[in-house]
Amino acid sequence: AHFSVELFQLEPFVADEYIERLVWRTPGGGSRGGPEAFDPKRLLEEFVNHIQELQIMDERIQRKVEKLEQQCQKEAKEFAKKVQELQKSNQVAFQHFQELDEHISYVATKVCHLGDQLEGVNTPRQRAVEAQKLMKYFNEFLDGELKSDVFTNSEKIKEAADIIQKLHLIAQELPFDRFSEVKSKIASKYHDLECQLIQEFTNAQRRGEISRMREVAAVLLHFKGYSHCVDVYIKQCQEGAYLRNDIFEDAAILCQRVNKQVGDIFSNPETVLAKLIQNVFEIKLQSFVKEQLEECRKSDAEQYLKNLYDLYTRTTNLSSKLMEFNLGTDKQTFLSKLIKSIFISYLENYIEVETGYLKSRSAMILQRYYDSKNHQKRSIGTGGIQDLKERIRQRTNLPLGPSIDTHGETFLSQEVVVNLLQETKQAFERCHRLSDPSDLPRNAFRIFTILVEFLCIEHIDYALETGLAGIPSSDSRNANLYFLDVVQQANTIFHLFDKQFNDHLMPLISSSPKLSECLQKKKEIIEQMEMKLDTGIDRTLNCMIGQMKHILAAEQKKTDFKPEDENNVLIHKMIQFVNTLLTFSLACVKVCAYVRKQVEKIKNSMDGKNVDTVLMELGVRFHRLIYEHLQQYSYSCMGGMLAICDVAEYRKCAKDFKIPMVLHLFDTLHALCNLLVVAPDNLKQVCSGEQLANLDKNILHSFVQLRADYRSARLARHFS
Repeated sequence: AHFSVELFQLEPFVADEYIERLVWRTPGGGSRGGPEAFDPKRLLEEFVNHIQELQIMDERIQRKVEKLEQQCQKEAKEFAKKVQELQKSNQVAFQHFQELDEHISYVATKVCHLGDQLEGVNTPRQRAVEAQKLMKYFNEFLDGELKSDVFTNSEKIKEAADIIQKLHLIAQELPFDRFSEVKSKIASKYHDLECQLIQEFTNAQRRGEISRMREVAAVLLHFKGYSHCVDVYIKQCQEGAYLRNDIFEDAAILCQRVNKQVGDIFSNPETVLAKLIQNVFEIKLQSFVKEQLEECRKSDAEQYLKNLYDLYTRTTNLSSKLMEFNLGTDKQTFLSKLIKSIFISYLENYIEVETGYLKSRSAMILQRYYDSKNHQKRSIGTGGIQDLKERIRQRTNLPLGPSIDTHGETFLSQEVVVNLLQETKQAFERCHRLSDPSDLPRNAFRIFTILVEFLCIEHIDYALETGLAGIPSSDSRNANLYFLDVVQQANTIFHLFDKQFNDHLMPLISSSPKLSECLQKKKEIIEQMEMKLDTGIDRTLNCMIGQMKHILAAEQKKTDFKPEDENNVLIHKMIQFVNTLLTFSLACVKVCAYVRKQVEKIKNSMDGKNVDTVLMELGVRFHRLIYEHLQQYSYSCMGGMLAICDVAEYRKCAKDFKIPMVLHLFDTLHALCNLLVVAPDNLKQVCSGEQLANLDKNILHSFVQLRADYRSARLARHFS
């Protein structure tokens, strides 16, 4: 049993280890090679004995457990019984507490009732005592001699003020006919004390004695002259406050300083501070604004608008700073009314002044520009005749009226445009600040219409009309084409116009019905200008083609493609052939040089897809011109080689367009020119080639007919 207890005390308990330890402690339980021989019988006997010991131990422990369980059940019953007894005791204590609380409430009610009774007795007594004192002082006024120390001692001015204020109220209830004299004396004393208190407040303010100011203000609070005390405080606060050149900064500093001390002096600091601010706005600021604006209101509209914008902005900025102070319930409305009271007479007709100035200023900017060019603006014309001309020009693309020599002048100026946009930008900024929110979209639209009138119509549209009139006819020789310069500058200017529309106008009208009206007007202006630009570009391209026609007509000879010395010896033909491969006609050289110059000019004058569109149109017309030009000649073998070299150079020139369709046209034209030199036996093979297979047979035939040897039976037979 002792063994078993020791073995069970090892923690944690593991059955295998327990058996192992038991075996090693048993004599004869070791391995066969150990100091004692292994004895299985002895080990079995030990196991049987040990099992018996364990059974005895188990029975002993079981009995102990049963005993402990019984003891636990007994203690649980005793504890439950004790808890029940405690609950009963708690209920009894709670009942006693309720009884005590009711008793305390009863006693408190009695005490309050007794206090009310005592107060009811004491209050009339105090009133009676106070009334007796007032009657005593009233008698002194009746007798005409003030003997009481409270009236003769200057240090007791606070008590005297309280008494005289009450006597003044009583005197107002007395009949005038019997008590006129005493009422007059009381009123006189009331007025004297009021003046003394205000003077005392004034002196204390000058000495900077905040506590004394607070005492006097508290006494004066019940007097009629309390508002006068506030006025004195406000007046003295402003003494020496406006020493800088910036009255708005001075006003802000003044209000910040007063805001810090007014709560230590008056019982209603927000009212006093609001009155100070009202005084600053209605007297100081209003007179300053009037002085600044009235002197230039009629004589200088520009300076007037600048001053009005600056003063209004600085006033609203000051108002924003004052918003952080406690001025009562609705300080936003209070400050807005103060600002309106200053500027209402100027804001009522602001937009009329703004639009009038903007019109005159814009007209002056334009007139100054045209004067610098020594140009007298010609009347473009309006009404039915002009509309009819415009419709005819759109449909026929014909110049109406004589061509005007502009001497290379576009009559467009970025400096003028920047000045107009700058003036309009400032007008939009003033409009945003000075217009009533309900009038803002309508006022902004009026400014926008002025910008459209002077920038888009009087300047850009006039330049386009002048540029159109300056485009020569397509059959003019050595014509100078300046319209592309007009296109370039108009494009740049309209980008600036569009930027101002988005940056400065849109924020003012974005949430109003005027937005759609502005967008529609802008769209109409764009369409009108694009239509004139398209017309001018189309006529310019016609002029370019006309110039090329003149070059070809002047430089291209029939003998270029069909030399008269066809009977020269073979050696001369070979030399001519080699030279032909190395060069091309003079007409081709001049045309290509002209085309390259125009292509570069188009690229510099336009941007985006417009460049490709115009170059494609020019390329198609250029191809048509060369195609029709080649159709006018008859080609010998050598002439055909020269034509191929010319077309190859034209094709090289067409590559500068960087338009696939144009290059394809010239590739096809080059392939057609091969029909002029190919051997008759190979004509069908060439015609069925990749580049010519899809062409109409009549086109192929027309080129074969250009060969000088076309009439030979052999060639006709091969092509048929």
